[in-house]
Amino acid sequence: MPISPRVLVTGGAGFIGSSVVRHLLEDPQVEVLNFDALTYAANLQSLQSCEANPRYRFQRGNICNPEALREVFSSFRPSHVLHLAAESHVDRSLHGPQAFIETNVMGTGILLQEARDYFQNLPTAEQESFRFLHVSTDEVFGSLGAEGFFQPDTPYDPSSPYSASKAASDHLVRAWGRSFGLPVLVSNCSNNYGPCQFPEKLIPLMITNAFEGKKLPVYGKGENIRDWLYVEDHARALWTIARHGQVGKTYLIGGEEEHTNLDVVQTICSILDAIAPHPDISNRCDLIEFVTDRPGHDFRYAIDSSATREELGWKPAESFETGLKKTIRWYLDNPDWLESVRSGAYRQWMEENYAWR
Repeated sequence: MPISPRVLVTGGAGFIGSSVVRHLLEDPQVEVLNFDALTYAANLQSLQSCEANPRYRFQRGNICNPEALREVFSSFRPSHVLHLAAESHVDRSLHGPQAFIETNVMGTGILLQEARDYFQNLPTAEQESFRFLHVSTDEVFGSLGAEGFFQPDTPYDPSSPYSASKAASDHLVRAWGRSFGLPVLVSNCSNNYGPCQFPEKLIPLMITNAFEGKKLPVYGKGENIRDWLYVEDHARALWTIARHGQVGKTYLIGGEEEHTNLDVVQTICSILDAIAPHPDISNRCDLIEFVTDRPGHDFRYAIDSSATREELGWKPAESFETGLKKTIRWYLDNPDWLESVRSGAYRQWMEENYAWR
């Protein structure tokens, strides 16, 4: 008899993690435990639609705490682990790399060891269905030139403390698979965007600044190129990989939507000018201001996700244009969410409702 999925999502209160949790709960057979330390970029207000669902539970905890993880594995008995907990902002990693090493490297190592101990004590039938999916980034591969695409076997060449820490965690996951037989999978995705993204990231920052008529800071000349993936398409891909992917394999997930940073910002301005004109600014592109480029800023990322599409039947439902319009509309329609994040009120709300226990 098939085992109903019980999915442990680490980092489920983050931008991508919350989208994954919402997607998982659309399946009436799936139970979800969201394990999150509630660091600055986590926001449980993004999951308020899930709170009343009897198949959803939240536990505040840190992946660097083996005792907390051990209790979760013992009590929840997951059939799948989707590991998204991570420090993820490149600019922050340049100013405070230690947190990235502690969470992304040490935390992943601790989580792997607890998952290994749990897995080895499962009955055979549950071992056969257990999967550990580590969610990573295309930034581990470094920078591309004007041509070519990242492939699953592209050599690693990280440029920032963030991407180096994710590269290290990728290697740890594969080592636990090869050395200890833990049934692991790895995914590397391109740049995500969509609802509930913390406003320090490029797209939500530009949406909010442009809407309010503020300056739009763009690194360098805005020529850096990224492949953009709508977050809900990513969430679908991750659950597809966790259920149907081949153990030990790496899957690349991309939107195959390459755009320069300047093109992204100009498109946001154009959409906002059309749907929410500013009373004093006729063309929001006039707000663009080029600023000093950041250190180690990779020129281009582009993913070849054809193997994932062909093997697993996944493909993005959103183009960059449709996804961006949905994203802009979400931010315009949810000013309370945005204000709570920008003011820090969401932190107080979470501390009052989800104290350490």
